Formats: sequence, C-alpha cells, structure tokens
Amino acid sequence: MGMFLNSITPVEEYKEITKSRFFVDKTWLIDDLLSTAKTDGQRFLCITRPRRFGKSIMANMLCTFFEKGAGADAVFDRLKIAGSSYYQTNLNSRDVIYIDFSRLPRNCQCYEQYIGRIQDGMNEELAEKYPQLNLNIEGAVWDNLQLIFEKTKDKFVFIMDEWDAIFHKDFITEKDKKNYLEFLRDLLKGQAYVELAYMTGILPVAKYSSGSEINMFREYDMSTKTKFSEYFGFLDAEVDQLFAIYQKTTADPKITRDSLALWYDGYYTAAGDKLYNPRSVVCAFTDNQISSYWTSSGPYDEIFYYIRNNIEAVRDDLILMAAGEGIEAEIQNYAAASMNLNTKDEIYSAMVVYGLLTYEEGLVYIPNREIMEQFKRMLVSKDSLGYVYNLARMSEKMLKATIDGDTETMAEILKYAHDTESPILSYNSEIELSAVVNLVYLAARDKYRVEREDKAGEGYVDFIFYPERKGADAIILELKVDSTPEDAIRQIKAKNYVLRFKGKLGEQPKYTGRILAVGISCDRKTKEHNCKVEVL
Repeated sequence: MGMFLNSITPVEEYKEITKSRFFVDKTWLIDDLLSTAKTDGQRFLCITRPRRFGKSIMANMLCTFFEKGAGADAVFDRLKIAGSSYYQTNLNSRDVIYIDFSRLPRNCQCYEQYIGRIQDGMNEELAEKYPQLNLNIEGAVWDNLQLIFEKTKDKFVFIMDEWDAIFHKDFITEKDKKNYLEFLRDLLKGQAYVELAYMTGILPVAKYSSGSEINMFREYDMSTKTKFSEYFGFLDAEVDQLFAIYQKTTADPKITRDSLALWYDGYYTAAGDKLYNPRSVVCAFTDNQISSYWTSSGPYDEIFYYIRNNIEAVRDDLILMAAGEGIEAEIQNYAAASMNLNTKDEIYSAMVVYGLLTYEEGLVYIPNREIMEQFKRMLVSKDSLGYVYNLARMSEKMLKATIDGDTETMAEILKYAHDTESPILSYNSEIELSAVVNLVYLAARDKYRVEREDKAGEGYVDFIFYPERKGADAIILELKVDSTPEDAIRQIKAKNYVLRFKGKLGEQPKYTGRILAVGISCDRKTKEHNCKVEVL
C-alpha cells in the first residue's frame, strides 16, 4: 500500500463515514458503474457535480470496494451493494491507483513540481510492488504500467478525484493545462492496463477533450445527463430518514423538516429529481442549527466573480431570480472552464456548474435560501450593480417603514425604484411589480421566512413574511397593478389569508405579534404608487 497504489487513506476515510449517524447508503453506484463497464463496454467515466455534492465520498467508496487488501466485507456486507450480482467477484479484487489531484507538494510553485510528485510517487510504488521487473522510476509512468501488463497481464482500476483542481491554481499557465491533458491522455487513453477509469470533479471534460486528449471519457453532469443522478446529493426520502435519526439522537432538536427543504433543497437533475446539498444537511444536523454552510474556498466561489464582466446583461435578471422567478438560459457546461465569462448563457452555465444556480426545463433559478444568502450579500455590497444595489440597500428602511405603518416612506422608495431606468420596472405585470417589491424587502430575509404565492385561507397570497421570532410582527402583502391598496387589503380579508397564522383549533398560536395586512398598488399610467398598512 502507498499514497497512490492501493492507498489506505480513502479506505479509512470511507470506513469512518459509514459509522457516522448521518451516513446515506449510495453503494448501488458500484453496480451501475460495473454494469456500464461490462455490459456497455464503457470503462472511462467522468461524473461532474457542484462542490459539496459527495464526489470525494463516492471516490473513497470505490477505492474501499475495489482495493486489494482493504478488508471491506464488514463494511459492504450490510449495504445495498451486497445484493448485486457483481458483489462477491469484485469486492477487494483489484489493484487501484488513486489520485487526488487537489493535493500539492510542499511550496508548489510550478506545474513540473505538481505533476512530478504524481509521476514519481506512482513509479516508486509500482517498483516496490514489482521488484522483479526492474522498472525505470525516472521514466514515464505509463511505460512502466505497460511493461507490467506485458509481463504479468495485471490491470488497474484508476480512481481520480478532483481532476480539474489544477485549473484553479494561480501558477498554472495555458501551456501547463495542455501538458496536463496530455499527461491524462498518455496515462489512460488506449492503454490495455486500464480496466476501469473513474474520474470526478466540477468542470466538464467536454471543454478540454475537443482536441481528443481525453475524449475517451463518457461524461455525466447533473443538468443534462440522467444516469447516476441519484447518487450525488440527498433525495427527499433520504433526508426523511436522516431527519428521523436526528430527532431520535439529538437531546433538544431545533431543526424542522420544512426548514431543511427551504434552506438546502432545490437542485434539479436532468432525471427530474430534486436534491438537497448533502454537506449542508449533515452540518445542520451535527450542529443542531439551520445556517448557511456554503463557505468560500476561492475567488471562483463568489457570485460577483461570474457576473463582473457583464453586469448590464444580468442585472435585471438578478431581481427576478431573487423573487423566485426562473430565467431562460441555454446551459453550456463547458463555459464554466472559461475565466472570461461574457454572455448571459456563459455566466449562468458557470453558476449552474458550481452550484450557485439550478437548471430545470430551460430555466435557471436560485435553488434555496442558503444560496439566496450569498446573492443577498452581493446585492447589498457591490455598488457596481447600480440601481439593484441602491434598492437592496434601502430594504432595511422599507421594512422599518412597513412595521411603523409609514406608507409615505414606502411609496417614496417604490417611486425611486420605478424612476430608475430599467425595463424590469415597467410593471407590465404583477410579476415585475412582485420582483421589485421582493428586492426592496431584501433585508426582511434576516428576520423572516419570506414566501411568495403561498397558500393561505381561500387562495394564494402574493407574499407572506413569517417571523423568525415568535413575538415579531407577521406580514401579509398583496400587490395590485392599476388598482388600489384598499382593494389589496379587501382581498386579504375576503380570502382569509390571516388563517395562515392562526394555527389549528385548540393549539397555541405559533405567532404572538401583530399581523399586518399590507397593500401596494401601482398605476401604470400615472406611475403613482400607493401603500396601505392595516393591523388585522
């Protein structure tokens, strides 16, 4: 065993994960991979997913299953894969070469150091395993592997994690990228010693395989390919199971099932499944707290990084997306590999690849509240966003005016919004008015769970603001175009929207503060805004 050949590191990491409270059994991926390789003859597979969707865990799982000497029968005998026809004949039966491309040598300053560590390490470990072959440890690793196959007929399973990590390193040049792709080609393409090559990362290989270097890989991404979609991220039923465990094993559980869906669900796969961010779900259970666990690990994690080259094109879309609307986009996954994103489709494609947006039926959305928090931080901090930034900054003032019943200030803020030069503010429909209202109430998201088009009483109300604190004021907000705020208030009363806060008969009320009915109207001819706030 070594760092690359039959490495114990991924094995031990996976064994520890299977012992955790919130382990989810995704081992049927092994059956799917073996079936694809043996039945379809496809032995080069690349699965790309956003960060924090369990890619490394799956890579570790495959190492644990295939590696000779891993002694993993005690792990897998109780898991789903034990029911596979491939189980007994493949468990711990292969020599595995494992490469985590995100690992660098100490004080790494150039590509030669980076790739040298990998080649030298593999050569040394192969020479130790096959001393009788007198391998040249100074030579190309693929030559040594070829010699091993010629003399022994031994084949290898390659498990490669974070294949694209090199593209995010400052010291890597365009020439280095080309050399790296040629390294992968020479190591894998057309090589008889490769029994199976499984590669994972964030960036698509399609962008880089156009020159044929690594076009032997069949790629499976989340937004366009249905196969393997259920193995990365948590499905609803899996979160249900984890939530039951959480409730049984946590002394004073603070998390509700609804809050998990609100914060971490909302990623769509091409197969039509909705997925939860698995890392965030597990972190929330472990900490017994709903929070944003989306942490930045570099400049490419920041939303503004993607839009900075073409703010004008996406600025209006940001308002609509923040209001929960979908935006038409043609997803081009390869665009994520570019550091110069210019068109809207390129920008949104990159954001889908990195998990900052989700894609369904031709539209991109902000998936959940956790990601909405990242958008909110950008909207209130980047003055280059122009009127969007200004309106977001006014949102604290708008919320206070609403709570105070200061309808004059509310109307002034809305008038300012309307007077800005943007097509989104033409108010041709209540959707556009709703999008702007959502932006000017952006600060409310710190204190409220804001739901749009929520079922209440005898219909659907435009906005309901559910306070995070029991004693705070709740808000029911109805919008009208070419009507009056009084009509909006009458609708709130007539359709009994207030029932949303009353709770079931005999139960203690969930909210003890005031319930405010808020009506907002805009006259398209006069461009006049009117507001009314009434305590129900």
